[in-house]
Amino acid sequence: MAQSTIKVRVQKFGNFLSSMVLPNIGAFIAWGLITALFIPTGFFPNESLANLVGPMVTYLLPLLIGYTGGKLIYDQRGGVVGAIATMGVIVGAPDTPMFLGAMLMGPLGGFVIMKFDQMIEGKIRSGFEMLVNNFSAGILGAALAILAYLGVGPAVDAFTEVLVTGVDWLVEAGLLPLTSILIEPGKILFLNNAINHGILSPIGLEQSESTGKSILFLLEANPGPGIGVLLAFMFFGRGTAKQSASGAGIIHFFGGIHEIYFPYILMKPMLFLSVILGGMSGVFTLVLLGGGLSAPASPGSIIAITAVTPNDGMVYVANYAAVLVAAAVSFAVSAVIMKTSKTSDEDINEATKKMEQMKGKKSSVAGHVSENKGTLPEEVNKIVFACDAGMGSSAMGASLLRKKMKEAGLDVSVTNTAISSIPSDAQVVITQEKLTPRAVNKIPSAYHISVDNFLSSPEYDKLIASLQDGVTEEQAELVEESETEAVGTEPNGDKDDDLLLEENIFIGKEFASKEEAIRFAGEALVKAGYVEDSYVDAMIDREGITTTYMGNNVAIPHGTEEAKKAVIKSGFTVIQVPNGVDFDGEQAKLIFGIAGKDGTHLEILSGIAVICSEQENVDQMVGAKTAKELKDIINSK
Repeated sequence: MAQSTIKVRVQKFGNFLSSMVLPNIGAFIAWGLITALFIPTGFFPNESLANLVGPMVTYLLPLLIGYTGGKLIYDQRGGVVGAIATMGVIVGAPDTPMFLGAMLMGPLGGFVIMKFDQMIEGKIRSGFEMLVNNFSAGILGAALAILAYLGVGPAVDAFTEVLVTGVDWLVEAGLLPLTSILIEPGKILFLNNAINHGILSPIGLEQSESTGKSILFLLEANPGPGIGVLLAFMFFGRGTAKQSASGAGIIHFFGGIHEIYFPYILMKPMLFLSVILGGMSGVFTLVLLGGGLSAPASPGSIIAITAVTPNDGMVYVANYAAVLVAAAVSFAVSAVIMKTSKTSDEDINEATKKMEQMKGKKSSVAGHVSENKGTLPEEVNKIVFACDAGMGSSAMGASLLRKKMKEAGLDVSVTNTAISSIPSDAQVVITQEKLTPRAVNKIPSAYHISVDNFLSSPEYDKLIASLQDGVTEEQAELVEESETEAVGTEPNGDKDDDLLLEENIFIGKEFASKEEAIRFAGEALVKAGYVEDSYVDAMIDREGITTTYMGNNVAIPHGTEEAKKAVIKSGFTVIQVPNGVDFDGEQAKLIFGIAGKDGTHLEILSGIAVICSEQENVDQMVGAKTAKELKDIINSK
């Protein structure tokens, strides 16, 4: 029990760091490019443009992290106070880039202003709200900045001194591989200059003068551990982290800017182990083969390492081998960590959700409304269900709500789409909890509703009740018959038969995991000629974004929005799993694998949604003994 609690806390900590770092990777890459290009040892040295490097790493990057951390805790006000507090710790330790301090003070600023607002809620006289809001943020931000200047900055400096002393002792004791235990974490905390230029380079220069080379120049400059982690993100990462890892790898390996991979480690703290073991392996290889450099490699790129390697074939072999071994070990360990992790720590939406729960916005079991939902318009004409691809869960939810709207006598347009395609005139947007932050960013002016269960969320009834309060008789008379929602009531000839074939219904299956079940459903779609092979992996990636479990023991795995190009034609597979398979703590007993092209699958999906909204219908399908019997149950409903 204790181990489980510790694991959960470690995962939360990883998500906490990820939520602050991931949105700002673009800024890290911009800084890395400017550094690699224009510093004196860069590709195109430029004294004027190099002036950007220091202020960006000293002020811009920590402030962005501090603002993001505060905003995750308490939206815009939290971000502003978090940034003010971060400025205190930046000035309090000017010689050390204050990323660690920003990760402390940003969320603390958001938390303090949130608690203050909760304390005075309902106690401010009308007309004084803006005055109190502005002065409270300013006063509390100033107090936190002073606290950071006097306390956190000196504390980080003291920590730096301890780390530097430890590295110095390991070097003097001849325990070179063990130096990676301090060097690699020290680099991630942006103490690499203090370690490299403060300890390793001075000692290395003395050795180089007498022997022509020094191994110490490669202890911190070896790009192997970092490129190993970035390669792992290229192959096993998800979302923005995966997409940006290749560019970061080029900047790191050929540009020598090691700082570019630090945010990726901070997203998943277990990866500290990867760079430590990679660094130790590289140092051991250097000792074994007699590697070393004649001068410091600045920046720490493979190009710079080649340039300052002594003109000796065996030394070249030793140095390159150290880089390759470090990269291989780091990649292997990172791959294991990322493949065995149950959560996608690089998923910013999941991290945001956890931040909301930490600040008291915990969701209910059935569903909840996001605190950032906006204001429900007096007259609603357009409701949009949105999911990642716009062809699965959102279509089912939209079908159910259209049915409920019709029964309630409300003439309201209910459609579904991908989050990236939400129309600007949408008044109400309904999404799964993990996707709501993306939807809010896409269209902040809409009224946003978050649900856990698209098939039976009480939020539908709450929304309808709110709309009925303002409905007029004239509006009620305008209700028209919606499109046919049942699949088999009026068969659509060969078209529906082609979408859901009896041979694509599988009875009595068992799976060890949801990934195994999803892959089975995807491979069945491939064999049926509905999709290309690449669609299967896209189904797994889609599940990593947010679960496709819909409630009532039903899951509808499908590909990402980008995978639509791999769909040949619309179709379904149905997998019956009587004993259930775990979908993030829920038991899925009916799995509908979906491939949708040009909207032709939406009619049958609509009918399935209506059928599966009744648990007794699901139970009948789970109890079916043959594929024909299961399909007949669907058609009979």
